[in-house]
Amino acid sequence: MPSYEELGELLGPASTVLLTVECQQGVVGPDSALPELAREARSSGALRNVARLVSAAHETGVQVIHALAERRPDGRGANRNARLFRAAERLPVQQLAGTTAVRVAPPIEVTEEDFVVRRLHGLSPIQGTEVDALLRNLGCRTLIVTGVSANVAVPNAVFDAVNRGYTAVVPADAVAGVPADYTPAMIRNTLALVATITSTDEVLGCFERPRRRP
Repeated sequence: MPSYEELGELLGPASTVLLTVECQQGVVGPDSALPELAREARSSGALRNVARLVSAAHETGVQVIHALAERRPDGRGANRNARLFRAAERLPVQQLAGTTAVRVAPPIEVTEEDFVVRRLHGLSPIQGTEVDALLRNLGCRTLIVTGVSANVAVPNAVFDAVNRGYTAVVPADAVAGVPADYTPAMIRNTLALVATITSTDEVLGCFERPRRRP
């Protein structure tokens, strides 16, 4: 993990954006389409840590973007070129546009200053969405990636961020996947090669500390 000073340099409020990935009721809520993932997100504390980070970002002026995945009731425009997509079509809870399933899940709070970006296709919250353009227009240099899942969407987000020139920061305890032991292994063996791995408390400490004047 980076030193406190090194992390603090990366997380200047004016150039940092906090991204929450698929923290929606139909994924991590009590009526999730993926109950095993929802249980892990809650029991591990990852969802609570995402909420803590979002709250602190709101207080310190760090921009928050919530990236959600949804589909039209008729399925038009959605991928069918992988087993994951075809399995999702058969789940009892569908991530349908306009339903509670695609609302940001408690205890995460959404404010008027937040951006909510919804996608109808693909695996990544960045590729093919508005997120990259928003990050550039916001002057983002560091992207904090949180949410679910460590299996698919989170690593996609990290790789896409790095490929586009952003520095990715991953609070390991604000990410969840299944099975439980997969997440730390994936972070240690994959994301640590391309992202700065840290913890929720360390990020919060950087958000809260006084900034040096230039």
